[in-house]
Formats: sequence, structure tokens, C-alpha cells
Amino acid sequence: MTAAVKSPTEKADSEEINVTPSDGKVVKIAMKFGGSSLNNAERITYVARLIKKHVDCGYRPIIVCSAMGKTTNSLLSSGEFALEGQVYIDSLRTFHLTTAETLGLSETTKKDIKSLLDDLEKLLEGVKYIGELTQRTQDALVSFGERMSIRILAGTLNSMGVPAQGFDSWTLGLRTSDEFGNADVLEESYSNIKDVLSKLDPNVVPVVTGFIGHDKKGRITTMGRGGSDLTATVIGAAGGLDEVQVWKDVDGIMTADPRLVKNAIPVTEVTYEEAAELAYFGAQVLHPISMQPAIRSAIPVRVKNSYNPSATGTVITGTRDKSKTLVTAITSVNNVQLVDLVSLRMVGQYGFLAKVFEAFEKCRVSVDVIASSEVSLSMTLDSKQQDKDLPQLMSILKSFATVQVLSKRSIVTLISNLDRSSEVLAMAFTVLQKLGVTCEMFSQGASKVNISLVVKMEDKERVIKGLHACFFEGIHPDDLVKKLESENKNEKS
Repeated sequence: MTAAVKSPTEKADSEEINVTPSDGKVVKIAMKFGGSSLNNAERITYVARLIKKHVDCGYRPIIVCSAMGKTTNSLLSSGEFALEGQVYIDSLRTFHLTTAETLGLSETTKKDIKSLLDDLEKLLEGVKYIGELTQRTQDALVSFGERMSIRILAGTLNSMGVPAQGFDSWTLGLRTSDEFGNADVLEESYSNIKDVLSKLDPNVVPVVTGFIGHDKKGRITTMGRGGSDLTATVIGAAGGLDEVQVWKDVDGIMTADPRLVKNAIPVTEVTYEEAAELAYFGAQVLHPISMQPAIRSAIPVRVKNSYNPSATGTVITGTRDKSKTLVTAITSVNNVQLVDLVSLRMVGQYGFLAKVFEAFEKCRVSVDVIASSEVSLSMTLDSKQQDKDLPQLMSILKSFATVQVLSKRSIVTLISNLDRSSEVLAMAFTVLQKLGVTCEMFSQGASKVNISLVVKMEDKERVIKGLHACFFEGIHPDDLVKKLESENKNEKS
């Protein structure tokens, strides 16, 4: 006899979920779920069950959602097609309505989603006929992903007997600047959100759009990629919550990118400062700015895995004991430019650095890492810089210094205990020497938690694997080359 095939929702219903009880007290938390956690009906069912389990165990959650799966990318693509005279939303319409149908959502919820899809089509028709897609319009365009996902998740919770209500973030009082595409959260948001949350029924689970907000004129803005993390920490700080949980598809912050280093392991705890540095220097776990609201209110942030909720995850707090820690994690930024400046005319004179930074300010170019002496300066340019900014900058710099620009470089950053920086540096440079890799620039960050090495992009992978092997896997530098050669053979076989 052939066993019956389970539907996606039945499969999700059958998965066991373990949540630590709250010991009889009400624990207020924000739970943020990214697109991969909300990828389809099966994942949404699982996430809804996870939320329900938290409610049953004494937690009082506020949910923050990204768009489902790759919806944001699909919306951006639809905007590009509209500019070319074609309006394509059939796949988006099918994806969201089929998901709602599979989940058995109410007619009211499906009507809300259809209405949003109709509004989306009208917006794209406007783009098509005007032949223009401004950043303001693009923000309105991508907002449809979050606005549909919260209604689908709230509807799923209601169908499970958990009272829930979807909220566009601006209805809770989230206000931003009018810098479309990369808006800042305004200070007034905190008091607004606190006031609205105090009026909500505590038995209803709010499901809130991440990533998007309103400026003071009521126009939709976005806070940049990863801005859903920021939404969650802002709500956590404004609402005086006990913890913010960011649910991803990894077991927390890892010692290295697990796609690159197979032996990477979760880090159990880091400080706000370490998390911010990790985010800035390439770790794709938390938004670089998302730590600021948590810091101001001293709220712990916990990174958890929605695919493996029993894993402890990584907790991010203000301080921790680093006495037994040498290196916490290794991360990297690719495709940066290394700029070397030398000006012998400036020997013994003040003003060299001032002239350099005036040039960068004038050309609106930012710097990642910097190292200096009396007459020379080395720095890496943010990989997001647009090439059009650079010719003018180089022209100004060459008027008072010799300039050399090296492209296709990587910054490899060690988040480490700088009380033991001598040990860290000794091991790091020994690894580079054993691998035959030249460090073209070195910087110890002012934050006192990072050490950055600039190497050629072609060497980055070997460097990270080598550093991880020696710092986390107990490999002696003398055995490093043999280990990496063995791994390469295994990967090719």
C-alpha cells in the first residue's frame, strides 16, 4: 500500500517545535522573519506554528516580516520591464494568491491581497506610460512584498486560533526621512510606536511590515536592504520589549561564511559592537544599523534559525566575558579598491590628512579601512562607490600626492579580543606567510574589536580558510598547506 503524500501545510504541521517555556511570566519579544523563512505555504505554516508555540509558552510576540522568498527581486524586475513597456505581474499574482489558497485563508484576506495586486498593476502601468521609475516610485513598488506577506501570515495565525492583525509599519507610527531607498528612522518614531502599542489588545499578535515606512508627507520609503532587522529593533526599543529575535536560515552568527568554510560553527554570544562590525565588514546576518536601537535600550538581540529552532542561536548584548576568546569570527568584503597616497612635500607640515578628507567629502566618496603615516596614506574605498565619483577624486588627490589605485582587493576582518592582539596578529601573519600571501594593508580598528587585512581577491578564499583552520579548528600553521590541499582534492573528487 502506498503511503498518502502529505500536502505542504500538513508536512509543516507534522514537524515538532520545541520552545523553552517563559517560567510563568509574560516575556515580550519581537520576532523578525526574513524572506527565506517565509518562502512558501509550507514555511509560512511552520512559522505560524512557531509563533503559536511561543504564545502558548507565555511569550507575547510582535512579528516583523520581510517579503516572501524572492518577491523583492521580482518586484524590482517588474519595474524594469515596465520601463521597457511591458507590465508583468502574473507570476507575482499567482504566487501570492496560490499561497493564500493553499493556506486556506479567509475570503477577506484573499480580497485584501487581490486589492494590493491590483494597486501594484496600476503602479506599473503608470511607470510604463510615463517611462520613468524614480527612487520614490521604486520604494512604493517594492513595498507590496511586505504588505502582502504580513496579511498572509496574520491570516494563517488567525486560522490556527491565534488572534492576529497585520499592520503596515506607518500605522504603528514608524516615520522616516525622505531619503528614498535608504531612509533613516526619525526619533519621533519611538514615542509614536510606544503610544500605539500601549493601546493594542495584548491578546492580539501584531504582524508588522519590515523594511518600509512613511516620511512626514505620508510617502512610502524603504530603509535599504536588510531594513527589516532595523524595524524589529526599533519596535523592540520603542515597546520596551525583553528581547528581539531575528530568525534567519542559519544557526546564528557563524565563525565564518558556511558556504565557504564547511567547518564554520555558531558563535554563542557577541557584543553589539562586534555584531555591528561583522555586519559592516560583510557578514550577511544583521543590518549594520540595526544595532543602534538595541544599544540605546540595552535590549538583547538573538539570531535564531527558523529551520532549526531548537538551536540556541547567537545572543547579542552590551558586554561579555572575552577572557578566553582570541577570535570571535572572520568575515570579508569583496571587490574593494586600495588607494595608496604619498606626498613627500608634506613632510613636517600639517594639513595632509585634512586635504585628503576634504577631497573625499567634496566627491562624496566614503572609506572602509584606513592606515596612515606622516607622509603616506592607504585606504580602501567602499565597494558600493559608483565609478563616476572616482575620476574627480583622483584628479584632486593627484594635485598634491602620488596616487596608486589597486582594484580587485578583499578586506578580511578578524573580530577579535584586542587585549590579546599580539597573539592574533602573530597567528594571522604566520598563516599568510605559510600560504605565500602578501598583506597589502593592515588596520586595527578604532572600535578595538576588529583587525582588517587587505589581500588580493584571488587569495581571499584561501586566507579565510587558513585563518579559520588555525583559530577555530586547532590546525598548526605548519600543517595548514597540507590540510587545504587535501580539502581541494576532496571538493574536486
